[in-house]
Amino acid sequence: MTVIKRKDELKVVGTRPIRPDGVDKVIGRAAFGADLAMPGMLVGKVKRSPHAHARIRKIDTSRAKALKGVLAVITAADLPNIPSEEAFMGEGPMNFRDLSRNCMARDKVLYEGHALAAVAATSAAIADEAIELIAVDYEVLPHVIDVDEAMAPGAPLLHDDLITAGVEPKPNKPSNVAKRIHFEIGNVDQGFKEADIVVEGRYTTKPVHQAYIEPHACVATVGADSQAMVWTSSQGQFMVRAYCAKLLGIEISNLRVIPAEIGGGFGGKTLVYLEPLALAMARISGRPVKMVMNREEVFRATGPTSGASMEVKIGAKKDGRITAAQALLKYQAGAFPGSPVGPGCMTAFAMYDLKNVRVTGYDVVSNRCKVAAYRAPGAPISSYAVESAMDELAQKLGMDPIALREKNAAREGTKTVYGPMLKNIGYVETLEAAKKHTHYGIKLGPNQGRGVASGYWFNVGGESSAAVHIAEDGTATVVSGNPDIGGSRASMAMQAAEVLGIPIERVRCIVGDTASIGFTFMTGGSRVTFATGLATIQAAEKVVEDLKRRAAMIWDISPEAVDWRDGAAHPAGANAGNFQPLTLKEIAEKAGKTGGPIGAEVSLNAQSPGAGFATHVCDVEVDPETGYVTVLRYTAVQDVGRAIHPSYVEGQIQGGVAQGVGWALNEEYVYDSKGRLENPGFLDYRIPVASDLPMIDAVMVEVPNPSHPYGARGVGEVPIVPPMAAVANAVRAATGIRMTQLPMSPPNLRAALRKAK
Repeated sequence: MTVIKRKDELKVVGTRPIRPDGVDKVIGRAAFGADLAMPGMLVGKVKRSPHAHARIRKIDTSRAKALKGVLAVITAADLPNIPSEEAFMGEGPMNFRDLSRNCMARDKVLYEGHALAAVAATSAAIADEAIELIAVDYEVLPHVIDVDEAMAPGAPLLHDDLITAGVEPKPNKPSNVAKRIHFEIGNVDQGFKEADIVVEGRYTTKPVHQAYIEPHACVATVGADSQAMVWTSSQGQFMVRAYCAKLLGIEISNLRVIPAEIGGGFGGKTLVYLEPLALAMARISGRPVKMVMNREEVFRATGPTSGASMEVKIGAKKDGRITAAQALLKYQAGAFPGSPVGPGCMTAFAMYDLKNVRVTGYDVVSNRCKVAAYRAPGAPISSYAVESAMDELAQKLGMDPIALREKNAAREGTKTVYGPMLKNIGYVETLEAAKKHTHYGIKLGPNQGRGVASGYWFNVGGESSAAVHIAEDGTATVVSGNPDIGGSRASMAMQAAEVLGIPIERVRCIVGDTASIGFTFMTGGSRVTFATGLATIQAAEKVVEDLKRRAAMIWDISPEAVDWRDGAAHPAGANAGNFQPLTLKEIAEKAGKTGGPIGAEVSLNAQSPGAGFATHVCDVEVDPETGYVTVLRYTAVQDVGRAIHPSYVEGQIQGGVAQGVGWALNEEYVYDSKGRLENPGFLDYRIPVASDLPMIDAVMVEVPNPSHPYGARGVGEVPIVPPMAAVANAVRAATGIRMTQLPMSPPNLRAALRKAK
């Protein structure tokens, strides 16, 4: 693999072409999951639990089945009873049995909104009526919402067979703690003894939703030959195929999944909720079934990310050198195990070169809907605690917060607490860029403060497939296996155009369904531009080799005597012959005489995606009377490897910051005393809007990743990691109060201000 180190050698990569999907989305022509209509299509609806925790004594569906216009009614009894089987689900581990019981409750409901039954009818009105006719006899049980309370002795048990993993000796009694994770290097106790200053703190966060604009939606149909098809908005059509096949006992070869456009996901669409139910009812009714969640269902029944309770302790010498660090992380998993506490443990201290580190994490179930991935899952939570403690340490030492981080920064060769050694990273460069930025030197006024925080995400590679086909007119089509969430159609087309040597306008990129392209792992973990990009590049390189062979055939010379540059075949030198260059279009026109269609497909398992680092600077102003926080200025500096499409990268950074600011200041799930969600909609669940934020300055530091020909590394996860701590540190600087509980909403901050007075 040839790595292009100089940007001036690139003609397409690094430019800012118009996004290929932009026009259709702006004018409303793009087809999302809820847009598909088929002849004879039924409407599917779900009956959901009003209780946070209850035993299901009986479900009577007879009246619903008897209603005219109802063609299918299902409960868990109509679905296979899946045995316990571990699997990698979404962006973290889960169990197929748990996934099945999350789609449809069996024996017990474990959260308000848990699906109990589903119906398919000829109209939405009939389906709604049928749902009301389903009678459920419950035995209401005690529930638990808070993570610390769920771990306490005597807490209501969600699962009678849940034994804590990762503990020796193995416990003999069930609990709500699904797993213990522990990482440790060095001698932490001795490191604290050597410290001149020690800071400690306890921090908590609340569950927050990914808040994608498009609700979950799908259409499913099953033919007379048992061939099934699903159209769905998700982050991975192959994921949907695998999960539905497993949960319904369908052969993968009998199931085809077609990806629709996706109106946001951020990790929240890496699980299935409706698709297995729609398929089951399509199989029963013999008709297509369409299911679309409303906004309330999205909030009550799909995964937010975890809330957490954390304890952090850091010791340092007077010169700022950290001698020891430890963290205890307790993450809510929701009703079933599988919180992102593992990545939380991995990323907490990864920004720093530390010799003595101890991190312990707990995955804890409670009566909330099962969590799903959310952008760098787990990392923003633990980084909020660690970076808040780092700010406290800088204050006690009287050090500039960037200088403290420079003193302890991870560099080439730093060993992480979870094992790998960091290579080709740009964390120090982000600190230097933040320090030199004009933002960092601006003076602040009364009730204003500045916060600094850093963040890390390891990025992933994985299985990817891509194909490149040349049309008769010399244009190229790239077929990718990844739904486009963050601009992957543009980045795939650009990387192919760079290899082929043609303008980006001559390349189209489409997302193939499960029958049109080789297996591709889902869109998530900041993997697509890197991993599927590698597959695209290699496929394009195969096409170039074929084009050179065909040019050699036309010229009657050896293929080794042909060069490819600027979208055309050239004789490699004077000895090769005196031929005029053959353009891609000219070779394509003669494809039938030189071997037939021109194209190539590559499937690979990409490795070494390159870790990502960022440093953020945030200025706020706090109204001392109301506790309202205004974000005055925000600068996000990130090592992006090399930006394939800089505008998309800037957008990813700005979007991550916006979500992180919302997490810090307003967003949370609010439950009543019965475990019922009180704010299941955007009116009461407050996400930032344009007027809440300044223009976010995205600064790209480019330290190329040598595992990719153009130096790309994942950029989508890192931007959401530092904002919570950056905002919290700015609020402390403005008020003198350390907010250790998120969100820092006006009521919470106002109460803290009054208490301080």
